[in-house]
Formats: sequence, structure tokens, C-alpha cells
Amino acid sequence: MRAVFSDDECWMRIALAEAELAAEHGDVPVGAVVVGADGTELSRGRNLRERDGDPTAHAELVAVRAAATIAGHWRLSGATLFVTLEPCAMCAGALVNARVSRVVYGAADPKAGALVSLFSIGSDARLNHRFDVVGGVLSGESVDLLRNFFAALRAQGEK
Repeated sequence: MRAVFSDDECWMRIALAEAELAAEHGDVPVGAVVVGADGTELSRGRNLRERDGDPTAHAELVAVRAAATIAGHWRLSGATLFVTLEPCAMCAGALVNARVSRVVYGAADPKAGALVSLFSIGSDARLNHRFDVVGGVLSGESVDLLRNFFAALRAQGEK
């Protein structure tokens, strides 16, 4: 893992704002932002699985799809994805295929994380592309959003 760059926290705060919006419509609070090689924002995304009834509508995929549309091409070479939760295997595979250069995440995901926790998809030499990974950026805020969301769900179930 590489050192945290000075802008990482700023971009992660934007991803956290997207995560909060996801929670407002009943989705697990995960948010993402894609930043181009030139340092400008390409797109944002948040979990939309519940809202859209789409099992693939993870924040990362929503943001990457939008970034590819804006870039006019599926290759996002030089781009960085900021996401509040360590990507799962599906999302990590999409990031390899999109050729992102770097992924910065907030909270580790010991149950489904595919960059460090369970797998190392972004650095697996058997794959045709690898990317740099930085974890733990504003992890406390990311974890708090998730804990509060699931605590509220449990409280609703107890009523």
C-alpha cells in the first residue's frame, strides 16, 4: 500500500457525502467518486441496489459507468476511484477491467473486501492489469456511517 496523498481526504469526503445520500433512500451507505488523471472529478456514485432493484448497482460500478460515459471510453487509465468501503470481488474485477490506476478506500470489509481483506485482486500478477491501493482513509467516518445505518435497521426490526 502506498502513502496517502494530501487530496485523498478531500475526495473521500465527497464519497462520504454520496454514502449519506445512499442511506437516505434505504441503501447501504457506500459512496464513490472517480477522479481523472488530470485531477478533476469525472463522476460520483452511491449504492442504488435497493432503489433500483439492481444487484450490480454498487457505488463503485455506478461511478465507473458514469466516468466511462464522460470519458467516452471504457479505459479509465490514470483515474483514481475513492470509495468509502473496500470493494467486493465484483467491483474489484470491474476496476481491473476499467484499467483504473489507483483505488483509495475508507473502511476495510472483512466479510467481502477483495483488495486486501479476502483477496488481492488489484495486485494479483495473474491478471492483465494491476492498480495501487490505499486503505483506511477516513475509515472512522466510513465505519460510523455503516454502523449507524445497520443499528437503525435493527431498531426498526425490533418495533
